[in-house]
Amino acid sequence: MDFLRKQIDKIKPHFEKGGKYEKFGPAFGGIETFLYVPNHTTKVGSHIRDGIDLKRVMMVVVIALLPALFFGMWNVGYQNMGDGHSFWEYFSFGGVRMLPMIIISYGVGLGIEFAYAIFRGHSVNEGYLVTGLLIPMIMPIDLPLWMLTISVIFAVIIGKEAFGGTGMNILNPALIARAFALFSYAPFMSGNTVWVADSVADGVSGETLLGVLAGNKMPDTSVFDMFMGYMPGSVGETSVLMILIGAAILLFTGIASWRIMVASVIGASLTGLLFNAIGSDTNALFNFPWWQHMLVGGFAFGMVFMATDPVTAAQTTKGKWIYGFLVGVFAILIRIVNPTLPEGVMMAILLMNVFAPTIDHYVIESNVKRRKKRLQKVKA
Repeated sequence: MDFLRKQIDKIKPHFEKGGKYEKFGPAFGGIETFLYVPNHTTKVGSHIRDGIDLKRVMMVVVIALLPALFFGMWNVGYQNMGDGHSFWEYFSFGGVRMLPMIIISYGVGLGIEFAYAIFRGHSVNEGYLVTGLLIPMIMPIDLPLWMLTISVIFAVIIGKEAFGGTGMNILNPALIARAFALFSYAPFMSGNTVWVADSVADGVSGETLLGVLAGNKMPDTSVFDMFMGYMPGSVGETSVLMILIGAAILLFTGIASWRIMVASVIGASLTGLLFNAIGSDTNALFNFPWWQHMLVGGFAFGMVFMATDPVTAAQTTKGKWIYGFLVGVFAILIRIVNPTLPEGVMMAILLMNVFAPTIDHYVIESNVKRRKKRLQKVKA
């Protein structure tokens, strides 16, 4: 590694101000900071210094995603091949189909990020490290790569760079990519043949549990299988156990908000209980046990890795409770009331992304008014 460090230091002056390749300085800086911790510090003013930076935060989130990713790759093989094969046969089968999606996501997304950095003359940040992995993890495993490419382009340009880049976007870029793919290429994003690799060719049934419920039938999958993730679905969403491991990592490191996670579960539970009480003869989702809603579809994955996005979620303490509660309510409401779109988590999070600033605004205004009243009492 010392050799690599010396080579970088040797060519670095060419990319600095006044150098031959000054224009490409942001791209060079992005590569350098990806490989090494920046070796510069602030020169003036008073600052609070901490050992954590954006790159470390993003890397922790990526590590938290790995359990769900690795299990999902194994599950891709298991759903296609069935019983009777080894762990490595399942895992390699899923890996061969998942790795091209990850490469496309990172290659296209980072390419656009570097181009924008060079064009605008600012440094490249590490915000796409997480988004680049999230996007393929929430897409169907058989989604054509060209569709994935266009979805990534749309998400990065429209959902992120148009607002100013990392930290400025109001919507979760990964969910924008999924929403774009859903509305643009609906036949490739829903149904019972898109969630299991090669299911069309092999005649494998790949219908998700929510798809079964939307057809007014109760699934025969056990709660244990729901929790472990032995069922069709996108790579990241099936195993609640692996998602909880990732949640523990995020909570232990203080990166994700436990308030949003808890509030979303409370909101979803109350909504599920309400629909269970109402019941229906024509919609099995009304009768599906409220607590099992947390075990199927993208609920757990969305609540842990997307609803808690510090950029697009509410920022105030009380706002996080309100934001998370409403995400849970709308996720189950959309899932049950609109059986043609049985997965409501994506829409719920995007909807609340839009209202998160408004929630924070009224929470702050409420605090200001309360303190003014307190001040008036003291004066009186």
